[in-house]
Amino acid sequence: MNRIKKVFTAVHVILWILLSLLVGFQLSGEDNPNWLSSSASFILTGLYVFYTHFFLLTRFLGKRRKAAYFLRLAGIGLTAPLIFLFFHYKTLSASHSAFEYYMMALISIVPIFLFLSWLARVTENLVLNTIRKEQLEKQAVEAELYYLKSQINPHFLFNTLNNIHTLVYKQAPAAPDAVMQLASLMRYMIYESNAPTVPLSREMDYLQDYVSLQQLRYKNSPVVQMEIAGETGGCTIAPLLFIHLLENAYKHSPARLEPGDIKICIQLKKDTLFLSIQNPVGNNQKNNLEESGGIGLPNVRKRLQLLYPDKHTLEITKSSDTFSLTLKIQGLRLPANETKAHLLHH
Repeated sequence: MNRIKKVFTAVHVILWILLSLLVGFQLSGEDNPNWLSSSASFILTGLYVFYTHFFLLTRFLGKRRKAAYFLRLAGIGLTAPLIFLFFHYKTLSASHSAFEYYMMALISIVPIFLFLSWLARVTENLVLNTIRKEQLEKQAVEAELYYLKSQINPHFLFNTLNNIHTLVYKQAPAAPDAVMQLASLMRYMIYESNAPTVPLSREMDYLQDYVSLQQLRYKNSPVVQMEIAGETGGCTIAPLLFIHLLENAYKHSPARLEPGDIKICIQLKKDTLFLSIQNPVGNNQKNNLEESGGIGLPNVRKRLQLLYPDKHTLEITKSSDTFSLTLKIQGLRLPANETKAHLLHH
């Protein structure tokens, strides 16, 4: 905001310099011996009218104190011609009285600069209010995104700690590895995911680590069949965007899963990502695909609306036996130089 105000100040200075040069050039070309004092009288009278009215509008514009405003406005209009008259006192004669100079300034100079100051004040207010509105909207979106993302950590941690608790209770040899995997995942969630976007390849690694951690619950071969196709190195995406979708696939599946029951397919074509997840539905989940206290799909929908407006589609298909989800996000690929800078940063 301070930068915008400095720009306005610079514009004011430049325009007044240009106006001074224009008036001086015009009067000097008329063979007027008093062109310098005439130019000074015009510019100084204009400056007085412009800025006294400008700051008067700053104080009263948009308020209901009309009587106070018009009283001060009358004072500006009546005193401004005195400045013009001061520079012309040497040229006063019987044919050009002080009253004529006074009325000349009152009629020709004062209205012009009153209007210009009003126009400048309204324009600056419009620009500043627009910028403030955009900043407030941006802050509101960032606050909401932060809130939505902050819901992920305790939700994920709660579920995963339950799984590790089961392994420890059974004294399973895989318990130490599970703790290390959880530490790796939490490192990503706490530190790396603080950026607005992360490399898509890193987000895919995070999902694969999550699947490996969840696989410790099952004795069968991998219950998740995950396929990733396309070059993900040149793309970035909002962090922790897909984890709820994967959690839902586990949560709403039957307790006993067969190898490959949960199918995940991720494809990247040019700058468009396609994600599909399909999982079987347990008998106790057929009418409860989204628990009332859950934060899964509503959270994802809201983040997609904020992060990728008009650049995504989310389709959900339910049947008595399966739950399918298809997500499409466009505009993920970065320019070559931005991709290099982003990779170097990370």
